[in-house]
Amino acid sequence: MDLHLINKVALITGSTKGIGKAIAIEMAREGTNVIINGRKQSEVDQIVAEIKHDFPKTSPIGVAADLANEAERQKLFTQVPEVDILINNMGIFQPMEYQDITDEIWENFFNINVLAGNSLAKFYLPKMLNQDFGRIIFIASEEAVMPSGEMPQYSMTKSMNLSLAKSLSKLTVDTHVTVNTIMPGSTLTEGVQKMLDDMYKDSDLPKDKWEKDFMKHHRSRSQIQRLIRPEEIGRFAAFVASPDSSSFSGEALRVDGGLVPTIF
Repeated sequence: MDLHLINKVALITGSTKGIGKAIAIEMAREGTNVIINGRKQSEVDQIVAEIKHDFPKTSPIGVAADLANEAERQKLFTQVPEVDILINNMGIFQPMEYQDITDEIWENFFNINVLAGNSLAKFYLPKMLNQDFGRIIFIASEEAVMPSGEMPQYSMTKSMNLSLAKSLSKLTVDTHVTVNTIMPGSTLTEGVQKMLDDMYKDSDLPKDKWEKDFMKHHRSRSQIQRLIRPEEIGRFAAFVASPDSSSFSGEALRVDGGLVPTIF
């Protein structure tokens, strides 16, 4: 399926690992010139090299920057003044007891998961409107609409992503610019694998049974009863980023394996 993404320019934040990396790969597969972002230059360089090798007709570049930092964002804006597609994937999560979450932790999650992406949207949206094409996508989570209670500081920020995307979509009426949110369910990223390692490190359960046990006891509402793979999110995000997705905006799009039990 041709998604008409050849030679489009897409910035995917936090794209050296996990869902962000998977999105970058799937978009490069469609001919997009992707901009890889992460905090470590070596990791950024590695992914850029992989994409250049696997998709030689594309022209990926990398920007190593901690986008939670205003000065680092300005560095990005200088290097990448315009994009066709912005995918705000960068974020952090950590299961925590509510009483252990300090004000500093709340502020850190808000800064990284909300304010950083908002700053990027604020910079790139006017340019998208000026060229009458653009896609802004926030990567949220099913935690935005069905908080598990395991990490309230994270769930709060993901709900904010939904509200922000809806608000920004109101600024794009009667244009070819759309703003949407994708809400993945539990996905087998490096971060989730580490979480499983920590959860089951003292367990006698064989490692190949961890995923099934986790889904049974912690995500029992899931209809697929497995962790989603990053490339599944990547393929969906590539479609949402494409010109073919012009019929919807301001939407909260669930890719959660049926985890959320409600219709809306």
